[in-house]
Amino acid sequence: MDIFITILVTFFAGMGAGLGTGFAGMSAAAVISPMLITFLNMDPYMAVGIALSSDVLASAVSAYTYHKNKNLDVRNGLIMMASVLAFTIVGSYVASIVPSATMGGFSVFMTFLLGIKFIIRPVMTTKEAMLGVSAKKRAIQSVICGMLIGFICGFIGAGGGMMMLLILTTVLNYELKTAVGTSVFIMTFTALTGAASHFMIGGTPDWFVFIFCIAFTLIWARIAAVFANKANPKTLNRATGFVLVVLGVVIMGFKLFDR
Repeated sequence: MDIFITILVTFFAGMGAGLGTGFAGMSAAAVISPMLITFLNMDPYMAVGIALSSDVLASAVSAYTYHKNKNLDVRNGLIMMASVLAFTIVGSYVASIVPSATMGGFSVFMTFLLGIKFIIRPVMTTKEAMLGVSAKKRAIQSVICGMLIGFICGFIGAGGGMMMLLILTTVLNYELKTAVGTSVFIMTFTALTGAASHFMIGGTPDWFVFIFCIAFTLIWARIAAVFANKANPKTLNRATGFVLVVLGVVIMGFKLFDR
């Protein structure tokens, strides 16, 4: 019975995380962690490590799918990634020396609001309009926005994927598919860094849960990424918005249930 419950929990956790990753570049940690903690009574630190590990392959396969469909900005993605990683450390340091604030629900609430935004005000920027920005200007924007995303993620400890998607679509005016493709490309490396550090500090994970979470997240991320790259902009906006709204509501439910 325990094995059945574990498989059931990891299946739904992986499905939610994979759909969020493939459609919106959302971090798997936002979905998997609360489910493992709530239903399997897993240590929170280890749950985050497993979630980040699931995010690595899910983001990688999603990034590959978006790249194959020419919906990935590798050059500026690498520039932004460097800024994100550097300023995540800065944000973490600042968070350690200032009074703590109640920010636990920030990324969940932002997920819900971003989903509403995509449904009500879809991103209809064309790839031609996006490519009209000069390479130098785009590189500078990527550095500045990466610094902002990294600092906020380091300070709050969550919301990286959602912050990237929000800034790529609203500040940098990326076309939605390219925004998601670039986001999951960056998340592949940030999740790898986070997972490695978690297991170096916290030790080996529960291998049964680890393998099933990775497998289910990978499968659903691939399905979502393939669908997203074939969908027209309006359909993709609605699908992305729906997934984010549902995940936001479900995760808030898990947090209330866990109390």
